[in-house]
Amino acid sequence: MVVELVYPGKKPEREILSNTPVANIRKLYDSDDTDNMLIWGDNMPVLKWLLDKGGYVGKIDLIYIDPPFGTNNVFTVDGTRANSVSKAKQGVIAYSDIFKLEEYLEFMRERLILLRELLSEEGSIYVHIDSKVGHYVKIIMDEIFGVKNFRNDIARIKCNPKNFKRKGYGNIKDMVLFYTKTDKFIWNEPYTPYSEEDIKRLFPKVDKDGRRYTTIPLHAPGETNKGNTSKPFKGIMPPKGRHWRTDVRTLEEWDRKGLIEWSNTGVPRKKIYADEQPGKRVQDIWEFKDPQYPVYPTQKNYEMLDLIIKTSSRDNSYVLDAFCGSGTTLLAAQYNNRKWIGIDNSLLAIKTTIERLKSVRRNLFMPNVEFSVLIGEREYNTQQYNIDEVKSLLNVIKQFSL
Repeated sequence: MVVELVYPGKKPEREILSNTPVANIRKLYDSDDTDNMLIWGDNMPVLKWLLDKGGYVGKIDLIYIDPPFGTNNVFTVDGTRANSVSKAKQGVIAYSDIFKLEEYLEFMRERLILLRELLSEEGSIYVHIDSKVGHYVKIIMDEIFGVKNFRNDIARIKCNPKNFKRKGYGNIKDMVLFYTKTDKFIWNEPYTPYSEEDIKRLFPKVDKDGRRYTTIPLHAPGETNKGNTSKPFKGIMPPKGRHWRTDVRTLEEWDRKGLIEWSNTGVPRKKIYADEQPGKRVQDIWEFKDPQYPVYPTQKNYEMLDLIIKTSSRDNSYVLDAFCGSGTTLLAAQYNNRKWIGIDNSLLAIKTTIERLKSVRRNLFMPNVEFSVLIGEREYNTQQYNIDEVKSLLNVIKQFSL
């Protein structure tokens, strides 16, 4: 069963795939020997260019997007305070987020359909959204990626509690919807370190060397009629309806190494040492608060993007952010040895990203970051950007390349 949203202006998928205009791409800055691209332009025709002319169909292992949330606001950066970001009437416009609901849903759906075509068979997509529109977007993603490829609805704690005067509970979270292209996706199990309290609680025993440990049963549910997991160990059979977790030869080896603890009644249990464990599995509630003084309205927590990239891509994977904003995704991809593509329609976002990429160049332990800067103009309007804007971007690029 597939549940679909019905709303005015919803286009057939084939129309989106065939009739979306292809961007006219031209390079402003071409760095030698790199696959990294920062593209200034409307992401819809740029995504179509990546599909039709760029050669990226099925090549992207990880997509993260932090699109507009349909907030009905225009976001600005106040030039009087370099780190101040607001919705004030004064200041430089960073981006506009004004949509009717049905316009917003189709805006998202069109882009998600193109993003699906770019995703590799091992690929994952993370869509960062808020609770006002998140449930609608999830239905759209179920339709596009398939209900079976839904992995998680992650609650992200974004800020400290606020004491706003309004009826209703305080809002300190947004959500990240995690889908994959297939059931065979890249997954590098993420862990977080144990706290001291965790270690004391989860590993309550201490051996003669002062190492903390706990014990687990040596048997598991289910009987086996054949094989070494159903044979006696030290004259003991596994309980009825269960089998040994491993073969008897391995159990004997563990016992010789002192890795099995025997109870007073002769029941064996496996020792699990705290200092041999990678940490706690990451759950679906994340506390990655936004920067207190962002350089761009949508700037997200670096550690969150670092976690996503390490978990759902591998060395030299392509990572794509079609609403790259301040470039946090691209920085995390660069530091993790991934190839990246960033797209944004805001000149301020492109400039901010280039400025932030300078930090990678200043890191002595990282090779110099190399990337090309491109303009993605609509074919039917090659004068989309005025000459003064282009000159200002070229100046930022020149300062970066010095």
